[in-house]
Amino acid sequence: MSENLLMRCDQCSMSLTGGCTVRGVCGKDPDLNSLQEALIYGLKGTAAYYYHALEHGYKDPEIDEFMAKALYMTLTNVNFNKEHFINAILENGRIHLKAMELLDKAYVETYGKPQPVEVSTGTEEGHGILVTGHSYKALYELLKQIREMGLEDQIKVYTHSEMLPAHSYPKFKEFSNLCCNWGGSWVYQRKEFSQFPGPILGTSNCVQEPLPSYEDRMYTVSVAGLEKGKHIEGWNYKELIEHALKTPKLEKKEGPKIVTGFHHTNVLPLMDKIIDLIHEGKIRHVFVIGGCDVPNPKMSYYDKLTEIVPKDSIILSAACAKFRYNMRDYGDIEGIPRFLDFGQCNNVYSIIVLAAELAKRLNKDLNELPVSIVLSWMEQKAVGILYTLLYLGIRGIYIGPVAPQFFTPNVLNQLVKRFDLRLIGDPEEDLKHMLKNGSRVEEGTPLSN
Repeated sequence: MSENLLMRCDQCSMSLTGGCTVRGVCGKDPDLNSLQEALIYGLKGTAAYYYHALEHGYKDPEIDEFMAKALYMTLTNVNFNKEHFINAILENGRIHLKAMELLDKAYVETYGKPQPVEVSTGTEEGHGILVTGHSYKALYELLKQIREMGLEDQIKVYTHSEMLPAHSYPKFKEFSNLCCNWGGSWVYQRKEFSQFPGPILGTSNCVQEPLPSYEDRMYTVSVAGLEKGKHIEGWNYKELIEHALKTPKLEKKEGPKIVTGFHHTNVLPLMDKIIDLIHEGKIRHVFVIGGCDVPNPKMSYYDKLTEIVPKDSIILSAACAKFRYNMRDYGDIEGIPRFLDFGQCNNVYSIIVLAAELAKRLNKDLNELPVSIVLSWMEQKAVGILYTLLYLGIRGIYIGPVAPQFFTPNVLNQLVKRFDLRLIGDPEEDLKHMLKNGSRVEEGTPLSN
């Protein structure tokens, strides 16, 4: 938020023309307005994960109740207590963790436990459909209908960005025409979609208004929608599938492979070996580096950091920023991959499970472990994840590429003091500090128990 305009509130009829910018007529000040917006943004992120769980028939009344209560708190003349909002933000973190856990349960019980898999970035011969976004439900329904129409041999389905991890789930592996991954993160979709000859399906957030070169091939489903392109109601993909048959075929072409599909269920069996390697000094540090991709030059920080981390360390990653550095060959440490891609942004849940288990087995808290967390954020789901980490008592988190503008300077300073939040700087200097200190957990918080 601009230092010259610390707030703009126009949510009630008492607001001044153009909105209240110095102090609300109701008495709200910029810091309270900032905390209310921060809470709303966290709730938006939670809603995204909870919605995908709902798509699979999974509900949680505690999540429902909190979201209603927290939104109610932000109405005009309800609550002016800043500490209440800080507590609500931390509670949002707890609820966000529940939403990620529920979504993980929905995915595993519906599609099976994921397993590490190599995914081709090449192409297969035949017509193609490209699926982007986050909704596994949307992808599964598409694959199922292609099979029911007897077209599995003719139409290949390609994943894009956060749909990549679908390849690691057993139920998706049953479809022979789920073949490859096309392109990288959402940031480059206009160029990459223009180059894809078949229809493109947007299933959630992270879609942009299409260019003229492919707007006639752009479809959306579920919550996604665009001014240009066609929207599909009720998972009925008949028109999309028939459209694919009218588009040019792709030729078979080899491409590099990406490894994805790590999950707490397939990494926990490796924990004893990881602990042995830590005791032997062969694994010196664990880096959690992930989050959203952003069209910002400062994102080069994450590319550089993953390149210079010591060879005796491992990197745990999730979300779409990994496409900046997941093609690099990191090698392994006595069979333990140095780079582990856990999938979508919500799969940070798996990383949290593993962190808690590591602390438990070593009889320590994260305060004493060589762990550093470096996040990139673009939108509200990443905000919700940040609140979860703060709720868990994790301190010393690095965040970038920029500080959230919905925090006023006063609120940001308070969060820095309370949680030791740090904005990314120079990767080499930050790395020196990370290797010395790691991340820390406050006593009395969930991960310290």
